[in-house]
Amino acid sequence: MNFHLSFLLLEILVFLRAVALNSPPPLTLRPIPSWRKLQFHSRRLSMFFHFGVNTFTDSERGSGHESPSIFNPERLNASQWMEAAQSAGAQLVILTVKHHDGFCLWPSAYTNFSVASSSWRGGKGDVVAEFVAAARERGLDVGFYLSPWDLHESCYGDTLLYNEFYLAQLRELLTGYGPISEVWLDGAKSPTAVNMSYDFELWFDTIHQLQPGANIFSDAGPDIRWVGNEYGEAGQPCWAMANRSSITIGRSDGQYLMSGESAGTDWLPPECDMSIRPGWFWHRNEAPKSLEQLLDVFYKSSARNCLLLLNVPPNSSGLIDESDFQTLERFSSAIDSIFSVNLAANPLSVTASSVRSSSFGPKQILDERMETFWAPMQGESTGWIELDLGKVSKFNALEIREPVNMGQRVKEYHVEAWDSELGWYLVSNGSTIGYRKVDRLEEDQECAARLVRLLIDASRGDPLICFFGLYFDMYNLRHLSSI
Repeated sequence: MNFHLSFLLLEILVFLRAVALNSPPPLTLRPIPSWRKLQFHSRRLSMFFHFGVNTFTDSERGSGHESPSIFNPERLNASQWMEAAQSAGAQLVILTVKHHDGFCLWPSAYTNFSVASSSWRGGKGDVVAEFVAAARERGLDVGFYLSPWDLHESCYGDTLLYNEFYLAQLRELLTGYGPISEVWLDGAKSPTAVNMSYDFELWFDTIHQLQPGANIFSDAGPDIRWVGNEYGEAGQPCWAMANRSSITIGRSDGQYLMSGESAGTDWLPPECDMSIRPGWFWHRNEAPKSLEQLLDVFYKSSARNCLLLLNVPPNSSGLIDESDFQTLERFSSAIDSIFSVNLAANPLSVTASSVRSSSFGPKQILDERMETFWAPMQGESTGWIELDLGKVSKFNALEIREPVNMGQRVKEYHVEAWDSELGWYLVSNGSTIGYRKVDRLEEDQECAARLVRLLIDASRGDPLICFFGLYFDMYNLRHLSSI
């Protein structure tokens, strides 16, 4: 009798211990992002600075035959540039150290077409050094844009000689200025340009050898892809995955770059480059975009699993125009205001269609940590999460996030709200979610509800959700659009 009782107690203890143990998370779904790509995803905004001889010639594309003496930004203050970047909420800044004209903003040992031949700082200046120092002082990450197309260099067109030249300049930049977080390789060149082959794979290997923490941007990555346009819009869907083998740098399919591919084998998130002004370089007769335009760009880029790289060109004095500065401050203030109050932060209850285990319950979506997420029962590719907000709340924007460190999964979703007369009705729907998806309702529309639910309609494997938020965007009201 005592033997049977002891055996029963042992079984109970084993069972209780098994219940107390955490269930492991579902398997990650490949491809998955590297550490440096997760750093890219986590940024709120990046800022581009197009600056060079074009700034002084009122041009967008130089000839490569300009006199270096025209480059003389007498009041250049890189700290003011970084102040502008921080005021906008940027966390990474990228400088065009050499644009297509070939003029170098650092005293390169491999060309006489640089700041060393200009009158600025008596030929002793180094824009890149000042840029990097100012960024480091404010805790901003640094990136370099080094144009492959070079209209000045005489060896351009000779595949061997030019690849040697380009690599030599890369080494100068990547060994002389400390840690670099992004290297931007522009695939653009004129259809009439001399035809030659760039050894991109060797360039990529060299960059990662010298700066292992740097992401490389090009049409085809290997770390970050172009979004396929310059007007600030990611696709719907927008997958972080794509097939690098399907992309030819300089001759890529814009629609493919905008959308990516659910079956893509490479984690290649898109970066959305757009200028605050009509041109990439500063022009006296141009003005910055309105706040309304910038918010529209935000909702079509950073709010679609993309990262906005906003260009703000310094003027010929070497400063950010005051009008641009004020626009950046208003833009950042608007974003802060929109997302300052999450109406779903403290719901009365959160329930789900199913739960993998207590470690992956629906309440995990209430914080913004990627490490905590809701997961349904294993093998379920659909499901729902319902929130009882405790009272009727008005919202016109909603945010959803996936823990992309586990792979991007959701292919289709919709959000519903409960009405006592209508029952459940559609609020918003979409395809991909990814790192961050924000849906804004149509202008002047809002939803007032106590019960809200997110429904996953299709997914690559078990869907995982790490955050859900509801917000009120006052800038989406027509009578306030001029604020």
